[in-house]
Amino acid sequence: MSIELWLVFVLAAVALSLTPGPNGLLCLDHGVRYGLGRSIFTALGAVAGMSLLIGASLAGLGAVMQTSELLFTVVKWAGAAYLVWLGIRLWRAPGFSAAVDSAATAARPISRRRAFAQGLLVAVSNPKALIFFATFLPQFMQPGQSLWLQFVIFAGTYGAIEFAYEVVLAGAAGRLAPWLERWGRVFNRITGGAFVGVGAMVAATQR
Repeated sequence: MSIELWLVFVLAAVALSLTPGPNGLLCLDHGVRYGLGRSIFTALGAVAGMSLLIGASLAGLGAVMQTSELLFTVVKWAGAAYLVWLGIRLWRAPGFSAAVDSAATAARPISRRRAFAQGLLVAVSNPKALIFFATFLPQFMQPGQSLWLQFVIFAGTYGAIEFAYEVVLAGAAGRLAPWLERWGRVFNRITGGAFVGVGAMVAATQR
């Protein structure tokens, strides 16, 4: 890939990362609840999930899903169910308070493994993302070049941009703490409702 084509891909990847999505919302929520340290693992999970989608797209799974109604439906409903389940959990979560919430978080913080797993599962739960990569990446692929090398370039570039965006988002979430002491339950219901809404949108999507 020429440097000029790579720079175009970088610009496209930045625009894609800045588009509001469930992974950014999850990092924001984890940044508020658990701090930047744990949110880094959430972002790493999201990057790993996106890398899997990019690899699957390059391998042709996205094209298969475009032609297989059954496969697309199974993946769609599994992803939608996970997003709705996560949204319900957030909706039902207790409100924040400086004393109670900090003590609860200290007693039972989210583990690095669980934060990573949630980031990964949210990333791979939308079949539309897989199809998007399957239609987006071929514009930058170079015929005759190593598919593995192109995967490293695509996944590495997009992953670095996505990781930086989500870490910045999680880091900025700490500024919401004073507001959340008063409006924590509202925040929980907004984020929970957003995840349920995204899940509903996934369920309603057509190929």
